[in-house]
Amino acid sequence: MQIMTAIIGIAAGLAAGVAAGFMLSKTIGAKHLENAKLRAETILKEAVQEGEQRKREKLTEAREESYKLRQELERENKERRSELQRAERRLEQKEENLDKKIDRMSHKEEELRLQKEEVERQSAEIELIRLEQVKRLEEIAEMSREDARQVLLKETEENIQHDLGMLIKDLEEKTRRDADKKAKEVLVTAIQRCAVEQTSEVAVSVVPLPSDEMKGRIIGREGRNIRSFETLTGVDLIVDDTPEAVTLSSFDPVRREVARLSLERLVADGRIHPARIEELVEKATSDVEEQILEAGEMALLETGIKNMHDELVCLIGQLRFRYSYGQNALQHSLEVSHLSGIIAGELGLDEEMARRAGLLHDIGKAVDHQIEGPHALIGSDLAKRYGETPEIINAIAAHHEDVEQISVYDVIVAAADAVSASRPGARRESLDAYIRRLEKLEEVAKTFKGVSKAFAIQAGREVRVIVSPNVTDEGVVYKTAYDIARKIEEEMKYPGQIKVTVTREVRATEYAK
Repeated sequence: MQIMTAIIGIAAGLAAGVAAGFMLSKTIGAKHLENAKLRAETILKEAVQEGEQRKREKLTEAREESYKLRQELERENKERRSELQRAERRLEQKEENLDKKIDRMSHKEEELRLQKEEVERQSAEIELIRLEQVKRLEEIAEMSREDARQVLLKETEENIQHDLGMLIKDLEEKTRRDADKKAKEVLVTAIQRCAVEQTSEVAVSVVPLPSDEMKGRIIGREGRNIRSFETLTGVDLIVDDTPEAVTLSSFDPVRREVARLSLERLVADGRIHPARIEELVEKATSDVEEQILEAGEMALLETGIKNMHDELVCLIGQLRFRYSYGQNALQHSLEVSHLSGIIAGELGLDEEMARRAGLLHDIGKAVDHQIEGPHALIGSDLAKRYGETPEIINAIAAHHEDVEQISVYDVIVAAADAVSASRPGARRESLDAYIRRLEKLEEVAKTFKGVSKAFAIQAGREVRVIVSPNVTDEGVVYKTAYDIARKIEEEMKYPGQIKVTVTREVRATEYAK
C-alpha cells in the first residue's frame, strides 16, 4: 500500500513537474515570439524607409536628367531658329540685290543697243564720206588708189592731231576763265596732296599659348572642346605645327574678335570644357557688342553728328574690326569725315552734311562679307533703309563712281576718300610695288611717238614728259598729254590722281670763236 502511495505520489510529482515545465516553456516561447515580432516590425519599417529614400533619390536623379535634356533641347532649338532666321535674312538680301542687278542689266542692255545703233549709223556715214573722198582723189590726182589712200590718211591724221590739240587747249583756257570753279578744283587738289604720317594697324588672328600642351586641352577629349568652340563662335580654330600658337579664321571680323577674346580668356583661366567655353563666349560677345556701340558713339561724338539711327551707329562701331590694305576702316571713315567737313567749310557749304556723308561713306564694309555687291551700293541701301537724306545716300553710292556724281557733296566725299587712302602711312605698299609703279608710269609715257624722255616724280603723282624738237605743232603736244593721261587711267591702278606734264625740248647750239 505504501508502495502504491509512493508510486502515485511520484506520478503526481512528475505530472506536476511536466505541467510546470510546459507552462514555463510556453511563457518563454511567447516572450521569444513577441521579441521576434518586434524585430520583424522594426526591420520591415527600416526596409520601407530605405525604399522610400531610394525612391526619392531616383526621382530626383530622373528630374535632374530630364531638366538637363530639356535645357539642351531648348538651346539646340534656339540655335536652329537663329540660324534659320539668319539664313532667311541673307536670302532676302540676296533677292533684293539680284532684283537690282537685273534692273541695272536691263538698263545697260538698252543703252548698249542704242549705242550700237549710233555706232552703226556713224560707221555708214564715215564709209560714204571715205568713198566720196577716194573717188574725188582719183579724179583730181593722177595717182594710184593706194597712193591716194596714203596721202589722205596722212593729211587726215595731221589735221586731227592739230584739231584735237587745239580743242584741248581751248578747253583748258575756258576752264581757267571760270574762276570760281577753278578755285574749288585747286582747293580740293591742294587738300588731296596733304600728307599726314600714321602707322597702320595690323589685323591679327593668331592667339599665343603658354605651351604646346595647351593645344591638347583646347582640342579636348575626342575633340569636344574645339567642336563646342567652333559651334558657339562660328569661327574656324586651326591647330597646326606652329609652336605655342593657334590661328582663328573667319570672314566675319566681329566673330573673329569674339573668338579671339574668348580663347585668350580660356587659356588664362585654364578651365577648358564645353560649359566654360559657352560661358566665356557669351561674356566675350557681350563685351564686343559693348565695344562696338561705344566705338560708334565715340565716332559720332568726335565728328559732332547727331540724330543717327541706332543700327547705323552699331555698323559704324563694327568698322573698328574691319581693315582694308592694312588701314583701319573706322579710322579711315573718321579721317574722311573730318576732311569732308574742312573742304565743305572752305567752299561755303554745309559742314555737318559733309561730315555725315564722309563718316557713312564706307558703312557697307561692315556687312559686305554677308551681302553681295560693291560696298558703296550696299552702304547707300543701308543709309536709305535707316532714313538718311538723298544727298547722303548718293554721296555714299558715288564715292567710287558706281553711280553718277550729281552734287558737290559727291565730289567732296570722293576727294576726301582719296586723300585718306593715298597719303603716306595710310596704306602699306611694298618698296618693290612702289618701284614697279614708277617704272610702269615711265614706260607708258615712252610708248608714244615723239617722246624722247619721261620721268616719274613726286612719289609717282606726276609724270614729266619731254618730246623731241621735231614736234613743232602745239596741238600735238596737248594731244600727247591727253593720250598719256587716258592710257594711264586704262592700264594702271593708283590712289588719287597723276599729273601729266608734256614739254617740247628746244636746243640752240652756237660756238664762240
